[in-house]
Amino acid sequence: MMRGGNREMRRMMDKMGLDMNELNNVQEVIIKTDKKEIIISKPSVTEMKGKDNSIFTVTADSYEEAELEVPIFSDEDIQLVSQQAGVDEEKAKGALEEAKGDLAQAILRLTTE
Repeated sequence: MMRGGNREMRRMMDKMGLDMNELNNVQEVIIKTDKKEIIISKPSVTEMKGKDNSIFTVTADSYEEAELEVPIFSDEDIQLVSQQAGVDEEKAKGALEEAKGDLAQAILRLTTE
């Protein structure tokens, strides 16, 4: 650990143009991916603000993971499958669901029907 503790750390962060704040009374943080959600209850959240962006640090004793029943696909993936297979976006999304997100498999299913 640094010799000066928090005081020295604050000075270094000021020199780098970072402002650090603890977010109070955070009840829950949810991180969503295309296949699952990570739910963090009663976390400690710190925000470091820079000129152009913010960095959030989330600390907790435990968390839960939940698999999504219906995967979430990006608009880019849906458009790619739609364009490659020559179908509308709804049909492309359905093929992606059947192929569990595998782009090549979804395109192949649609083009060999």
